[in-house]
Amino acid sequence: MITGALAYPLLIHIRFLMPYLLFLILLITFSKVSFKELRYEPLHGWLLFIQLVGSILLFAALYPFNKYIAESAMLCLIAPTATAAAVVTGKLGGSVSCLTTYTILSSILTAIMVPLFFPFVASLPPDIDIHADNNFFVSVFRILSRVFPIIILPLILAWVIRHFIPKLHSQMLKISGASFYLWGASLTIVTAVTVDTLIKNTDKGVIEILTILIGLATCCLQFYLGKRIGSRYNERISGGQGLGQKNTILIIWIAQVYLNPVASLAPCSYVIWQNILNSWQLWKKNAKDKALQ
Repeated sequence: MITGALAYPLLIHIRFLMPYLLFLILLITFSKVSFKELRYEPLHGWLLFIQLVGSILLFAALYPFNKYIAESAMLCLIAPTATAAAVVTGKLGGSVSCLTTYTILSSILTAIMVPLFFPFVASLPPDIDIHADNNFFVSVFRILSRVFPIIILPLILAWVIRHFIPKLHSQMLKISGASFYLWGASLTIVTAVTVDTLIKNTDKGVIEILTILIGLATCCLQFYLGKRIGSRYNERISGGQGLGQKNTILIIWIAQVYLNPVASLAPCSYVIWQNILNSWQLWKKNAKDKALQ
């Protein structure tokens, strides 16, 4: 993130690499998933409900005050679960299989919601987005053609490789650690684009601060709701991580392409807030484990 901020004049010229990096990250991640172990649970339904209905209601509630703020909050809820959430869940003692299933379900939901919802949001006044199309269905198809290959195609391709090309699948498992470095490269580019957006929109200083605070508020809210709902199904950790830990890089890229870039500052700040919360949770878990030894 520091590298992206310092070298943003150079890195913004390679922003076109973002969809390719995201595709590879998801492909490598999904290649590690055993689809036979995936099982739908009632918890998943409640979390999907919050992701779907919550993002729409929050946008509707905040839109009368400011469109940028409404978009910011909506982005933080509509974002799918981070692929790395399963790792953190495992370290915290939660169910990895439960979280992995929800990660796939939330990614599919995002792939459906974004093409349907974003054209409508972009066309709303007072600031009609430059990406809005006069024909709603044209906008839906245009966004779907860009989002579907990045989110859903890696899932389908990973399943095909696992079942029909086992040699290639075994090779992919050997380089599974590469997804971390690809994620790091993506985060660097996203940070560069974010800094570039901040500098070009200095006239919206108050809005920028509010969007960052929106990122904090939605992060705390989703971790809280996820844990509360998860507790009812004995999946407190999985519920919290599933709803709270977001694939912000994906949603930041989508927002910067199809909505006003200022709104993407909220999910950008979300990266910091969720990592602070995860660090605190891991520290607390390690302290508890040492006390029991």
